[in-house]
Amino acid sequence: MQRASEFIMIYPEDFEIKTGFDRIRKMISEKCLSRMGIELVDSMSFMTDYNAIRKELSKTLEFQQILSFDDPFPAENYVDISGILRKLRVEGTYPEIHEIFDMKKFLECLKSVLSYFKSREEERYPELKSLAAGVKYYQYVADAIDRIVDRHGNIRDTASTELKRIRSELSAKNASVSRKLATILKQAQAEGIVDADANVSVRNGRGVIPVNVTGKRRIPGLIHDQSATGKTVFIEPAEIVEINNEIVELEHEERRETIRILTKFANDIRSYIDDLMESNQFLGEVDFIRAKALLGIQLGSIMPSLFPGPRLIWKGAVHPLLYEAFRKMPGRQVVPLDISLDEKNRFLLVSGPNAGGKSVCLKTAGLLQYMLQCGLTIPVQEGTEAGIFKDIFIDIGDEQSIENDLSTYSSHLINMKFFLRNAGKDTLILIDELGSGTEPVLGGAIAEAILAELIKTGAYGIVTTHYSNLKHFASVTEGIVNGAMLFDNHLMQPLYRLDIGRPGSSFTFEIAKKIGLPENVINDAAAKAGADHVSYDRHLKDIARDKRYWERKRENIRQHEKRLEKLIEEYEKELAGVKSFRKEIITKAKEEAQRLLDESNRMIENTIRQIKEAQAEKEKTRKAREELEKFRKEVASEVASASDTQLSIIDEKVKQIKRKVKKTEKPVEKPEEQGLRVGDAVRMADTLAAGEIVEIRDDMATVETGSFRFQVSLDKLERISRAELKKSLRQGQVVMQADPVISQRKMSFKPEIDIRGVRGEEAINIVRNFIDDAIMVQHRHLRIIHGKGNGILRQLIRQYLSTVDVVKSFSDEHVERGGAGITLVELDL
Repeated sequence: MQRASEFIMIYPEDFEIKTGFDRIRKMISEKCLSRMGIELVDSMSFMTDYNAIRKELSKTLEFQQILSFDDPFPAENYVDISGILRKLRVEGTYPEIHEIFDMKKFLECLKSVLSYFKSREEERYPELKSLAAGVKYYQYVADAIDRIVDRHGNIRDTASTELKRIRSELSAKNASVSRKLATILKQAQAEGIVDADANVSVRNGRGVIPVNVTGKRRIPGLIHDQSATGKTVFIEPAEIVEINNEIVELEHEERRETIRILTKFANDIRSYIDDLMESNQFLGEVDFIRAKALLGIQLGSIMPSLFPGPRLIWKGAVHPLLYEAFRKMPGRQVVPLDISLDEKNRFLLVSGPNAGGKSVCLKTAGLLQYMLQCGLTIPVQEGTEAGIFKDIFIDIGDEQSIENDLSTYSSHLINMKFFLRNAGKDTLILIDELGSGTEPVLGGAIAEAILAELIKTGAYGIVTTHYSNLKHFASVTEGIVNGAMLFDNHLMQPLYRLDIGRPGSSFTFEIAKKIGLPENVINDAAAKAGADHVSYDRHLKDIARDKRYWERKRENIRQHEKRLEKLIEEYEKELAGVKSFRKEIITKAKEEAQRLLDESNRMIENTIRQIKEAQAEKEKTRKAREELEKFRKEVASEVASASDTQLSIIDEKVKQIKRKVKKTEKPVEKPEEQGLRVGDAVRMADTLAAGEIVEIRDDMATVETGSFRFQVSLDKLERISRAELKKSLRQGQVVMQADPVISQRKMSFKPEIDIRGVRGEEAINIVRNFIDDAIMVQHRHLRIIHGKGNGILRQLIRQYLSTVDVVKSFSDEHVERGGAGITLVELDL
């Protein structure tokens, strides 16, 4: 069947009301700070361009990260000045004082927002930085406003020389009037014309004195008013009338000068109006994106993986309006749904008991897909893949109309006719209770035929039903798969979980029993339904029960296997470590034995030289040489196959060599005991670490132990024998004692950190230091607890980990031990 049109279609016209998107739009509007933002919310519409959708989603997600982890974002003075700017385009016009003050607040907000984005790294907020890149802030306009208006929104006296003169005279005249009124009032009180407690008043903008009506002729002047009782009149004394007239003249002059100043300002900035209009639009868009981000945070929304074609693979999808309603009800929680529509199974037929969540599943799909293609992040879990549809058609609710003479079933058929004519490969169709509203057998037949035709169009869709023939149709037809809303038939209550791959039972008789329908009525109904029909429904329930049982079994086996794999891995690591440690000990022993042999040779030659110099007997010298050469060869042969036991034998034979040499020497005067020197085996007095001196400078010695070198004061070292050194090395006394700082870090290091509630940059710094410590103490496996929340902190941490070269891999923890709330990190050490 060919599509009737290639235009984007959302059907019906009240789609947003039926799906609840109108309430989503209202929630966003309530979070806007300006009229510009609200207008953008009202104009927000369904998009089908992949790049445009990705761009809008990225902006929203970046703003969610700002609001969740970064410094507070400027949120004041989002004033719409578009009306003022349109007025000022006309030559000769000028802004009112309150309008110019609005422009001042607008520019302050613009400057704050631009400065905020300018101080952020581009790789963190690329789309928002790009949005702000072309916006200009004109200091000239801000300075021009500041010269005119003060921080309270009043025209400054210094706005012009003439205005300053006028206001100075006004001030002097007003002070003169006040003094004269006070003098006249005091004199009138003394004469008894005015009550002693009377004060100067103002009528018609003029200073007046309240006078008893009986004495009104005793004070010459103008009567401006009288009291309600008629006993008091308010007189402006004649001697200040002229001064008040001058004040009125000065006030008119002030107004004319103010208009001149404002007109000049309008003329000065008229060339900047287009740029200011763009800046106004920019602040409106920032307000709009901020409102979307606030809603995303409120709902725990993320930006899913976006696919350019039609696809719907959602994990943990939550209906946002249901989530908001349950959030206000203690103990109530929305059950997330896993919904999947792909190229193989484009249609999902959902069945199950009444009030089991079928319609919620349908509305969740429609609302979230519409939100996504309007540029809103949606409340789903990581791993979600979202495609793009060009059309969305829904048939939900009762469309009967008395005026149009339409029954419920007729209205459904009209919708089906529209779907069949207009559905295509990029269409998402959502139908609630297909075929209902008429005789079940005939309605089921028509529903099956309609469903078969819709599948042929290549469209995608979700359909709910109770009809058994549709369940059977879905099980034998390509392109459609059954799905069941689960029901606990022991507790007799719905579980609100969607299980894709099998049809669901309506649990008709079970629900009837729970409600309390008489047993004989239920039995009679079962007999009328027929054994085959009842058996079919019972088999569905048995399959559901068995599937849950084997799923639990499989999960237990999987957990046992995982624990077994972990134990095997740990044992293999320990065995590899033991082998490596043994190999390292033998290698070091061989190297030490070779060095010891070389040192023995040097010592022997030196001894022989001393014997010669001492003029020892030639025969004894010859015999000593022969014996020494014999021992040297024995030691050399043993070095090639040295082991831990042979090393001690070699050491003992070297000692025998030294004793033999000493016996060949003539008695000489015993020299003074020598101090420590390069090559000596020593032990540190404070840490008991043993090693060999490789260098001496002044009173400091460089001691080598294992793969570490460190400097120690000579007075903290004591000479030990080679045997003691070997024994110390074998017992592992030197491991990680070379540097007290490293030793302390290893003792205090914990392979797990908790950064829940920490802001973005601070969290990255903590993780960076954590990895540095792990590298220092050579710890490969780490755990980072960041919580689930809306997934932003998790995404931020993983973006950082992907840039660290030493990180070999990272993944979620097992679902029973924290799942997506914990990231496991393996270092390449």
